[in-house]
Amino acid sequence: MNLTLLSAQAMLPLLLVVATIIVTMMAIAIRRHPWWNPTFAVLGLNLAVVSLYIAWKAGPQMVTPLFLVDGLGLFFVGLTLVTTLACATLVHSYIDRYAENREEMYLLMLSAALGGMVMSLSVSLVSAFIGLEIMSVSLYGLIAYTRNRRHSLEAGIKYMVLSSAASAFMLFGMALLYAEFGSLDFVSIGHFSVPPERTDITLTMAATMMLMVGFGFKLSLAPFHMWTPDVYEGSPAPVGAFLATTGKVAVMAMLLRMLIIMPAMHSPAILIALQIFAVASILGGSLLALKQNNIKRMLGYSSMAHFGYVLIGMLMFGQPRNAFIVVSIYLVVYSVTAIASFGVIALMSSAGEARDADSLQDYRGLFWQRPLLSSVMTVALLSLAGIPLTAGFAGKFYVAMAGVSLGQIPLLIALFLGSAIGIYFYLRTMIALYLRAPGRRIYDADLHWGAQVGGLMVLGVAGMVMLIGVYPHALFWLIEQAMKAPH
Repeated sequence: MNLTLLSAQAMLPLLLVVATIIVTMMAIAIRRHPWWNPTFAVLGLNLAVVSLYIAWKAGPQMVTPLFLVDGLGLFFVGLTLVTTLACATLVHSYIDRYAENREEMYLLMLSAALGGMVMSLSVSLVSAFIGLEIMSVSLYGLIAYTRNRRHSLEAGIKYMVLSSAASAFMLFGMALLYAEFGSLDFVSIGHFSVPPERTDITLTMAATMMLMVGFGFKLSLAPFHMWTPDVYEGSPAPVGAFLATTGKVAVMAMLLRMLIIMPAMHSPAILIALQIFAVASILGGSLLALKQNNIKRMLGYSSMAHFGYVLIGMLMFGQPRNAFIVVSIYLVVYSVTAIASFGVIALMSSAGEARDADSLQDYRGLFWQRPLLSSVMTVALLSLAGIPLTAGFAGKFYVAMAGVSLGQIPLLIALFLGSAIGIYFYLRTMIALYLRAPGRRIYDADLHWGAQVGGLMVLGVAGMVMLIGVYPHALFWLIEQAMKAPH
């Protein structure tokens, strides 16, 4: 297929991120600078966000057999770019006092974002796997970036080993699909698998189950979640935010597109597996978070539950429009809330310290010294709990409506039980902020944190959490516009 000007226009966000990676790499090689090098990275991400409109106006474009630039893909590309931009702004103050090289963290974030964008636009298992590995390899370095910390290096090694195993499962599943259908293209596999008597059901089921194992690991779904709390605890705080948002949004986008396009994944066994993943993740994540005194570990287990909620919306893949709306709304809601909560931890922490400020005791009585920062954390925790007038309530409302539409009573029971259990550990953390504590800890946010770029971003994200909770129709409108063809 010949590449045209229209194709280049459709791929403009991805091309700009590639150019930003090259420019940032060259800038670091020429001269390390604590201000200019991050500025190049942030400027490139902003340009890529602006170019989304140009790509959308280009209309649905098939760019080579590997990529489909449509509303679904561009929406998740946009969410990937925005979350990466938010995490990059948190890095600046966090890594300011780090004794070793600092600029490579931005480069790794850009590379991981590029992998996520490739996954979001992929309609072939080839490009999807390449994008997944670009992101995964970048995450290895990001998680272990503060390598002088014992937990950080341990987390990086653990994620590398287990992620490699999950990738091997996915690669073997893709090989089996190729052996059965002679193609790695989503549409071709979907075409060849109908009618079902033309396929070897056993081989197809084995392949799709192996793919689900890989997806389960990447999304930290039960029972593939064992890495989650240790990796979240050991990661630098901005990387934890990146892992919880950008690291999972693109994987969800790829899974949603595969479920919509490939009838090979519509078998009753796959549906049952997804339902089990959802229920086990919601209840397991909520119960395991109950006793956590480390906030990052608690947020790690919490992410299990929240992506279990997303799977309920994902099960509506028989109604592609509704599935896209529910999944998109919840991913946006979770992303802004996770960035707000991890953002507070990042502002309270520094890469130059022996550990991040992630213990519950570190936040005891914080309100009496940093009332605005405590308010941001309170809003984030209320949203994660799904309290009305926050974004989290809007997200859970749409997920509950999806469960009702599916007629899946077990999923609805898990949703309400998980939400009820979650209220306890979120409020437990929130109450600690307002307890008076003589002899507060040595860690504290900078006095002028609100004037920093990361501080302003966290305040803006907290405002978005409240805005979406009060007026979710704006987000609904944006998602509907993404689905509409421009021509």
